[in-house]
Amino acid sequence: MGERKGTNKYYPPDYDPRAGGLNKWQGTHALRERARKIHQGIIIIRFEMPYNIWCEGCNNHIGMGVRYNAEKTKVGMYYTTPVYQFKMKCHLCDNHFEIKTDPANLDYVILSGARRQENRWDPLKNEQVVPETKEIQKRLFDDSMFKLEHESEDKTTAESAKPRLAKLFSRNEGTWSDVYTANQKLREVFRVILTIL
Repeated sequence: MGERKGTNKYYPPDYDPRAGGLNKWQGTHALRERARKIHQGIIIIRFEMPYNIWCEGCNNHIGMGVRYNAEKTKVGMYYTTPVYQFKMKCHLCDNHFEIKTDPANLDYVILSGARRQENRWDPLKNEQVVPETKEIQKRLFDDSMFKLEHESEDKTTAESAKPRLAKLFSRNEGTWSDVYTANQKLREVFRVILTIL
């Protein structure tokens, strides 16, 4: 019986194949209840939070990955990419919030009812190599003098970082060269702590 589940469709005796599929003949939509507002251009989908937000109705935190039944509406176009808007209700209160796709920045924008929790990493504060912006990449490709200056700056940055990197490598060679011994020392420390507790 289980092997027929995918193709098991009941065709009533008065079914006329010229009417189209079973859904057309019965006057229903293939999405059933999720398409109850399709005449308004809205379908119900399962939406997953793309990032952490704060609900403005109850001031509770809603984590990334929480799923909602959302009303999906097409609100415009960005070149040839459709822009969609999602309206959903907070599961902790009666507040509704709206989120819109932003294809230009490959992101989602909160329109109302919530605010984004900002936890962005700034690589400049931690002396990391920062990926180039599109403008700088284009200028590097087009302007040979700018490319030469940029390469010399990169070389001076690399030279200034060499002593720090050498120090880190030498420190790690002594500690982590033999993984078994390092693990053994760590477990000894844990055993001492457990005996104290």
